[in-house]
Amino acid sequence: MSADTDDTPPVHSEELLNQVAALPSLPGVYRYFDAAGGLLYVGKARNLKKRVSSYFQKRHDGTRIGHMVGKIVRMETTVVRSEAEALLLENNLIKTQQPRYNILFRDDKSYPYLKMTAASATAATNEASAWTRMAYYRGAVEKKHHYYGPYPSAWAVKEAIVLLQKVFRLRTCEDTVFSNRTRPCLLYQIKRCSGPCVGLIQPEAYAQDVAHAQAFLDGETQQVLQQLEARMLGHSEKLEFEQAAELRDQISALSSVLHQQAVESVDDHDVDILAVKIHGGRACVNLAMVRGGRHLGDRAYFPSHVEDAAALHFAEAEGDDAHESGPSVETQVLEAFIAQHYVQVPAVPTLITGAQVSAELMEALTEQTGLRMRAVHQPRGQRRIWLDMAQTNADLQLARLLAEEGSQQARTRALAEALDLPQVSDPAGLDELRIECFDISHTAGEATQASCVVFHHHKMQSSEYRRYKIDNITPGDDYAAMRQVLTRRYERIAARLSEARREGSTDSVIPAQAVMPDLVLVDGGKGQVSMAREVFEQLGLDLSIIVGVEKGEGRKVGLEELVFADGRDKVYLGKDSAALMLVAQIRDEAHRFAITGMRAARAKVRTGGSRLEDIPGIGPKRRARLLQRFGGARGVEAASVEDLAAVEGVSHELAEIIYRALH
Repeated sequence: MSADTDDTPPVHSEELLNQVAALPSLPGVYRYFDAAGGLLYVGKARNLKKRVSSYFQKRHDGTRIGHMVGKIVRMETTVVRSEAEALLLENNLIKTQQPRYNILFRDDKSYPYLKMTAASATAATNEASAWTRMAYYRGAVEKKHHYYGPYPSAWAVKEAIVLLQKVFRLRTCEDTVFSNRTRPCLLYQIKRCSGPCVGLIQPEAYAQDVAHAQAFLDGETQQVLQQLEARMLGHSEKLEFEQAAELRDQISALSSVLHQQAVESVDDHDVDILAVKIHGGRACVNLAMVRGGRHLGDRAYFPSHVEDAAALHFAEAEGDDAHESGPSVETQVLEAFIAQHYVQVPAVPTLITGAQVSAELMEALTEQTGLRMRAVHQPRGQRRIWLDMAQTNADLQLARLLAEEGSQQARTRALAEALDLPQVSDPAGLDELRIECFDISHTAGEATQASCVVFHHHKMQSSEYRRYKIDNITPGDDYAAMRQVLTRRYERIAARLSEARREGSTDSVIPAQAVMPDLVLVDGGKGQVSMAREVFEQLGLDLSIIVGVEKGEGRKVGLEELVFADGRDKVYLGKDSAALMLVAQIRDEAHRFAITGMRAARAKVRTGGSRLEDIPGIGPKRRARLLQRFGGARGVEAASVEDLAAVEGVSHELAEIIYRALH
């Protein structure tokens, strides 16, 4: 349902308007849904009735909010006790359900930690569990061990481990390696480990090193230095010069590390620094981490839906307080990041922010985390230096992203122009241009797989990639494989399109799952294109969208030509063409995806063959006979009990055992 263009508000169902009219004047969270059940927007309000009513009582035509309001067909609300509780619920829903019109931060992966295992007091000194181990770790934490971080990147953790090895010489080897050592390893030789695996250090001395390392990670650097100096002097007074020299070297190494890490004498031990940059309709939040007084590095986040969410947020602010302009976009983005980020990541007591954030947000986070949190907006001294560093990195990261996206958008436009696609005259249509590319991969006919990769919104959409296992064809027949994958990919879409058109539906209301791509690329020349043409003719689909990528002379990169299924002449785009760069990028991604799938399938089959050796009664000779008779592991797996029993040396009882083991 689209927004009306006259002076009246958009027309909604009487049921929805009655629901709005019946809302209470209490704090809560509201959710808007479209006709397909998709979640459009999640919002919070201190007064549900006032906030939600403003959407349906005013004209919003020609704006982003009008576009969204026109789509609303259903609403859900949840009443809560306070605005702080509403804020927490709102961002939990945004994080988990990813609505279309909210600022959304997606975490691509969890944060890594530096893990120190807890030494077992009951283990013997020659057992690995008796000696604390440092390790890189990512995942759920266990209470019995010590975890330091989180760190912004894997590199930061590994760098910290190297520094601790230089200073405190703690072990990093796996328990199995530790248990099987008979002489010290190379790390001992280069003075990165004290050799506990072969008893070259006493447990008490090693425990002291562990304690000092943990104190160092906690930011107690001066105390560690003082303790090491006191121990060194004690050994000197006892004329134990060798031990004193080792401690002297340790102090020197620690001093060097502190100098390199620029640990400042500030009161802040654990701080997150948040800088935000908005430009060109995109945003970047740069998170820098300080742990134990040390700057560990930073990590950039790029939210989606910034413009849509900002427009809605401004409209809400005007509805609540007409005399106020509402928070800036920078503040909105930063508050969205803070509220979503600390849902799953351990909080820190102090946030240094590049934009003002609300006191209500910090109070809500304090309530959620159980840790008193505060935000400092205009810091001084060392905090200002940290914030300036974070702001510079945010500027650089956003500039890099915009450059990459601009380059990719230029490639998309170049391809649309080269192929004279209808989207070339419509910027919005160009953003929606969808390309699907297919490739076939196998090794001499074994483990044939087809891949389909998707290019949409100017980038590869890995979540939409698909692999197809190709069966019932002559091994090595790439044409038959292409026929099968295209048929499986598009026959249902063709059926839905046909049904929708028989019922008189226009293209604009055809179900989303029945929408064809704007371009179908196949990795191959005339033969593969002819096969694709046959499939599309049988399914009643548009032939003009099929394009083959044919290798050039000598199969050299940059000499590829495009082959069309609708009879157009071949097109050579030029070695330096931006359009050819995009075609090559998509084709190479399809090839990579097909090869990795084929290799995995082939390895699985071959690993399955080795399972024969694990079956009682199957030795090397019987295994060789089975593989020779049936042509490989897959043939053995496909054989019946009677076929297996016909092999020399395999009884009927053993054949039944083999069949059950493989099935």
